[in-house]
Amino acid sequence: MLHSYAFKNFHSFRERTEVSFALTQKAAAHGWDAVSPSGQRLATALAVIGANGAGKTSLIKPLAFLSWFISHSFQSPRTASIPVKPHFAAQNAPIEFELEADDLDGTLWRYVLKLTPERVLHEAVYRRANRKRAKFSYLFERDWNESANEYLIKRDDDFDFSPTEAKKVRPNASLISTAAQYGVEVAQRLVGTQVASNIRQLGRVDPDSGFREASEFYHENAALKQQMETLLRDLDLGLYGVEIRKLERVAPPEMRLPDGMKLPPQYQVVGVHTLSDGSRHVLHMLEESSGTRTAFTQLSYLLSVLADGGIAVIDELESDMHPHMIAPLLDLFASPNTNPHNAQIIFTSHSIEVISLLGKSQVMLVEKNDCVSEAW
Repeated sequence: MLHSYAFKNFHSFRERTEVSFALTQKAAAHGWDAVSPSGQRLATALAVIGANGAGKTSLIKPLAFLSWFISHSFQSPRTASIPVKPHFAAQNAPIEFELEADDLDGTLWRYVLKLTPERVLHEAVYRRANRKRAKFSYLFERDWNESANEYLIKRDDDFDFSPTEAKKVRPNASLISTAAQYGVEVAQRLVGTQVASNIRQLGRVDPDSGFREASEFYHENAALKQQMETLLRDLDLGLYGVEIRKLERVAPPEMRLPDGMKLPPQYQVVGVHTLSDGSRHVLHMLEESSGTRTAFTQLSYLLSVLADGGIAVIDELESDMHPHMIAPLLDLFASPNTNPHNAQIIFTSHSIEVISLLGKSQVMLVEKNDCVSEAW
C-alpha cells in the first residue's frame, strides 16, 4: 500500500510538497482506511480540491509519472527527453521525487529520484524490514558523476544486476525498468505495482482514447465487465447492460503494412435498454449521455485496481457526472467485499461535498499564489 509521496520543482509546485495517506489512530475515516502489511493505518481514499488552475492535477501527476518511469522508461527512444517539467521560475534546478510503500510481506520500500528532462541525476531504492527500530538499507544507488561522465553504482547482493551493465543504462531510463528487462527478480516485483490513471505526461487521457482502452479492458475481462454493468444499473443510468463486440480491421490495399503487422481492432459498444413491456432497445455508447460514457471509462480504472490491489489516480472523478455519483464510486474502496486487496484511490474533484464524505484527514486543499502552488 502507498504510504506517501513527495516532490519538488514539478510543474506549478516549486517547494517540496508531501502527500501522505497515513492516518493517526484518532483520525475519522468513515470506512476508507485499512491497516497496511507493515502495520500503518492508511487511507484508502484521498481527495484533492482546489480552484481551476490551482494545481490539483499537478499534485497527483507524480504518481502517474513515477509509475510510467519505473515500469516503462526502458522503452523510450534513446534520444527522447524525460517527460517532466520544472517550475518555470526554476528551470535549471533538478526535479525531485520520493515515494514510500509497503508490500504484502510488510517490507517498507522508499524510492528516490532526482532528474532533469535530459537525464537522471540520482536514483535509489531503500527498504526496511517489518521490524520495530529497523533502519532503511539500500537496494541500489545510482549517481551521475559529471566530472567522470559516468554513473556511479552501489548495489546490494539482492539486486542481481552487474554494476558494469548498470552504468550503461540510458540517462533517460530507470535502472529498475532496465533491470526488469534483464530478468532481475526484485526489479520485476517493483515494476509489477498496479497504478491505473487517466493522466498521461501531457495531461488527462483524451476521452476517445480512454473510451477505446476501457472497451478493450472490459472485452478482455468478462467478470469485471459484468461488475461494471451491475454498477451502472445501480447508479440508475437507465441501462440494463452493455454489449461489446471486437471488430478486426483490414488494411486497404493502398496501405502497406510490414509483414505480420495488423491494424489494431475496433470495439463496437452499445447500451442495452429494456422497457416495462419487456422490449429490448440498444443505443451506441456514443449516443448515451456524457455522464454514462464517463462512468463507463472511469470504472475501468477503478475496477482494475480493486480486482488486484494497487492505486487509482483519477483527475476529476465526477467529470460530466452528477456530484452525488461520487459517493457510490468511493464506496467501492470502503467495503471489504468490493476492495478485498486494500486498493487505494487519489482523485481531484470540484465537489465540496467530499469534505463531509471523507473527512478532513483525507482531503487535501490546493491553492496557487504568485504562480506557485501549495497544498495542505
